[in-house]
Amino acid sequence: MLQIYNVKLQVAGTDEAGRGCLAGPVTAAAVILPKRFSHKLLNDSKQLSLKARTELRDCIENDALCYGVAHVFMKEIDEINILNASILAMHRAIEQLTTQPQHIIVDGNRFKPFKKIPHECIIKGDGKYSAIAAASVLAKTHRDAYMEKIHQEHPEYNWKKNKGYPTKEHRAAIREFGITPYHRKSFRLLPEQLSLNF
Repeated sequence: MLQIYNVKLQVAGTDEAGRGCLAGPVTAAAVILPKRFSHKLLNDSKQLSLKARTELRDCIENDALCYGVAHVFMKEIDEINILNASILAMHRAIEQLTTQPQHIIVDGNRFKPFKKIPHECIIKGDGKYSAIAAASVLAKTHRDAYMEKIHQEHPEYNWKKNKGYPTKEHRAAIREFGITPYHRKSFRLLPEQLSLNF
């Protein structure tokens, strides 16, 4: 059962998706939910079916007090590293909120202060607090939609299915076809990375 973090504060939950991918952006969302928001399907997005995530996305975007979604793309990931890019994506998502939160709750264990707003990092927070779970759903669905869009340009990598994660199929395609502008050059794209020509 997901909890409301603190009904006395205007709390924003934030989470990211795509941190471990070989291709595509890292995507973050930030959400402020109404105080008594609940939905029977709401949970960590990784535990949900595609149908449930899609239903939840519509519900969250319609019912949230406000939300923001931000991508940080491959070039920036390569320049500042994936941890900093993940935090930057969360900051950019929070910046989009039309109501300034009084407190920020973050999935995971790393974050950098946003303005002077207090924050708390919560391990597996997307399975504990509704605001983080809602952010995880938005981050995942928006990123998945982006990967399905760029799949049309490069169907040989099957991003529609693997979403840029390091599956055997994705790595086999990199080995056969090389890399695209959507691949993260700072990542170990293949086990034999040193022999890969950029």
